[in-house]
Amino acid sequence: MSKSFEFDTFMSGIEFINRLAKVAEGKQHHPDIHVRYTTIKLSIQTHSAGGITRKDFDLAASIDRMKD
Repeated sequence: MSKSFEFDTFMSGIEFINRLAKVAEGKQHHPDIHVRYTTIKLSIQTHSAGGITRKDFDLAASIDRMKD
Protein backbone atom coordinates (compact mmCIF):
# COMPACT_ATOMS: atom_id res chain seq x y z
CA MET A 1 0.00 0.00 0.00
CA SER A 2 1.22 3.50 -0.67
CA LYS A 3 0.20 7.07 0.01
CA SER A 4 1.58 10.49 -0.84
CA PHE A 5 1.65 13.49 1.47
CA GLU A 6 2.00 17.08 0.26
CA PHE A 7 3.75 19.78 2.29
CA ASP A 8 4.12 23.53 1.88
CA THR A 9 7.91 23.39 2.05
CA PHE A 10 10.69 20.88 1.60
CA MET A 11 11.72 21.24 5.25
CA SER A 12 8.20 20.58 6.58
CA GLY A 13 8.23 17.30 4.64
CA ILE A 14 11.60 16.38 6.13
CA GLU A 15 10.32 17.21 9.62
CA PHE A 16 7.38 14.87 8.96
CA ILE A 17 9.85 12.12 8.01
CA ASN A 18 11.80 12.66 11.23
CA ARG A 19 8.60 12.29 13.30
CA LEU A 20 7.59 9.28 11.21
CA ALA A 21 10.97 7.62 11.81
CA LYS A 22 10.39 7.67 15.56
CA VAL A 23 6.92 6.11 15.19
CA ALA A 24 8.18 3.46 12.76
CA GLU A 25 11.15 2.60 14.95
CA GLY A 26 8.88 2.23 17.97
CA LYS A 27 6.75 -0.24 16.03
CA GLN A 28 9.80 -1.98 14.50
CA HIS A 29 8.10 -1.62 11.11
CA HIS A 30 9.55 0.75 8.53
CA PRO A 31 8.05 2.18 5.34
CA ASP A 32 9.89 2.79 2.09
CA ILE A 33 10.17 6.58 1.75
CA HIS A 34 10.48 8.55 -1.47
CA VAL A 35 11.12 12.30 -1.28
CA ARG A 36 10.35 14.57 -4.21
CA TYR A 37 10.68 18.17 -3.07
CA THR A 38 7.41 18.81 -1.15
CA THR A 39 5.86 15.38 -1.81
CA ILE A 40 6.61 12.44 0.46
CA LYS A 41 5.49 9.04 -0.82
CA LEU A 42 5.37 6.14 1.61
CA SER A 43 5.05 2.48 0.67
CA ILE A 44 4.25 -0.02 3.38
CA GLN A 45 4.30 -3.77 3.18
CA THR A 46 5.65 -6.64 5.20
CA HIS A 47 8.41 -7.85 2.92
CA SER A 48 8.95 -11.04 4.92
CA ALA A 49 5.26 -11.94 4.46
CA GLY A 50 5.27 -11.04 0.79
CA GLY A 51 2.42 -8.55 1.09
CA ILE A 52 0.15 -6.56 3.37
CA THR A 53 -0.39 -7.57 7.00
CA ARG A 54 -2.07 -6.13 10.09
CA LYS A 55 1.24 -4.46 11.01
CA ASP A 56 1.02 -2.46 7.78
CA PHE A 57 -2.49 -1.21 8.53
CA ASP A 58 -1.48 -0.32 12.10
CA LEU A 59 1.54 1.69 10.91
CA ALA A 60 -0.54 3.41 8.21
CA ALA A 61 -3.14 4.47 10.78
CA SER A 62 -0.42 5.89 13.03
CA ILE A 63 1.05 7.83 10.11
CA ASP A 64 -2.35 9.24 9.12
CA ARG A 65 -2.83 10.52 12.68
CA MET A 66 0.58 12.25 12.53
CA LYS A 67 -0.34 14.33 9.48
CA ASP A 68 -3.40 15.91 11.17
